[in-house]
Amino acid sequence: MAIRVAQSNLDAIGAQGIAVPRYDRSALAPCILHLGVGGFHRSHMALYTDELAAGGSDWAIRGVGLLEADRHMAESLRGQDHLYTLIERDSDGAGVRVIGSIVDYVLAIGNVEKFARLLADPELAIFSLTITEGGYSLARENPTLEAIATGLEARRLGGEAPLTILSCDNLPGNGKTAGAAIMTVCQSRSAELTRYVEESCTFPNSMVDRITPQTAATDRAWLSQVVGLDDAWPVVAEPFRQWVIEDRFAAGRPQYDEVGALFTDRVHDWELYKLRMLNASHSCMAYLAALAGVTYVDEAIAVAALRGYLERFLGEEAIPTLDEIPGHPAADYASTVLSRFANSGVRDQIARLCIDGTAKFPSFAQVARRTADLPRARRSVLAPSSRERTLPSGVLGGEPQPRRGRLAWGSRAFARLARPQRGQSPRVGFVNSVVADFQGNPESTAGISARTLHSRRTLETMRGGSMSVRR
Repeated sequence: MAIRVAQSNLDAIGAQGIAVPRYDRSALAPCILHLGVGGFHRSHMALYTDELAAGGSDWAIRGVGLLEADRHMAESLRGQDHLYTLIERDSDGAGVRVIGSIVDYVLAIGNVEKFARLLADPELAIFSLTITEGGYSLARENPTLEAIATGLEARRLGGEAPLTILSCDNLPGNGKTAGAAIMTVCQSRSAELTRYVEESCTFPNSMVDRITPQTAATDRAWLSQVVGLDDAWPVVAEPFRQWVIEDRFAAGRPQYDEVGALFTDRVHDWELYKLRMLNASHSCMAYLAALAGVTYVDEAIAVAALRGYLERFLGEEAIPTLDEIPGHPAADYASTVLSRFANSGVRDQIARLCIDGTAKFPSFAQVARRTADLPRARRSVLAPSSRERTLPSGVLGGEPQPRRGRLAWGSRAFARLARPQRGQSPRVGFVNSVVADFQGNPESTAGISARTLHSRRTLETMRGGSMSVRR
């Protein structure tokens, strides 16, 4: 029978060889208030905090939820003493550990005063949040930002204690974005509140990275049946994680650098590493793989021609646009990107990359513009062209898909256009032929991409596994 995740069961869980918190959780101080406790927060910031606690730190996290959607998380954590299981998966298997750094969770749905009291607590040093990019929008009334402003006003009236407001959302310049949005709301309240936030609060930028898919029923079943743990809401993640933080904290901070985070004034350079190598590689891969009918990222990177294409894109087009960070070679980051793609334990879907593609293309376009004059800069234009080639249909893998923005695609229809050479699978034949022609054509990059993916003659030639250019 599976053991329920709970404080009273930690010894029994640990006896099964599973890592559990051995520190005194009751002695921790919840000097961090986190808004938006979900899978990513629990696989990222809460893990770093847990590792510090294991080394003697007394920092802990109190979660807070303002939305009805937060109720399930609150109930799940409360039912197991705010403990939860982290499952880290790679191609070789999975590791399991119990995390104990979240020691409380307050549900404040429709109760701004309750939330404000939490934010006004003078013992609070860091208010962190993961509310997604849309959570900072002021295009319409934003109750979350209004609640934060109310909490900051209560803090000002309670003695003006300094506070770090730390966005952990996955967007460039997240601290700047959070600061601009919150300051706009505060300015609409009063000059006194605006002055307090300007003088006593900081908004550090940070770059966060870790693939954390949504927890599925199969994850819970595996944890129960194979590992022997009963957890209402475990979290699954890849082994890789990264946190690069601007060291601008108003009231002290945990020593996150002792457990792998990096404090630096070059957060923007790290963001460019991620945008132009990780995100741009996603864009390079996604639509070409969708055209070939490939379902998962690890399957796509296993196609030799596609991997070679990405290696050359990274080495010849992405890396030359970057300022190298001392002690952190761009080539090493590029190698890590390819290794992460090959992880079959956390199966990232090509469809997800395609859906996210519209948002990622502006950063990808930076690479294309900066490499336009390089003689070997051909691969940067294949991604936009393959994206355009996938737009006409609203079908992915034969199943209707909702259109998101301008994005729609049709892998089954286009996969039928590909015919492999003898002994090749259709997807390998397709990718080999497209990439081979694309890299070998000496003409203009715009002409290459258009001819490769849009020419009826070329698509007909593709059926036979050959991609010679026809005029």
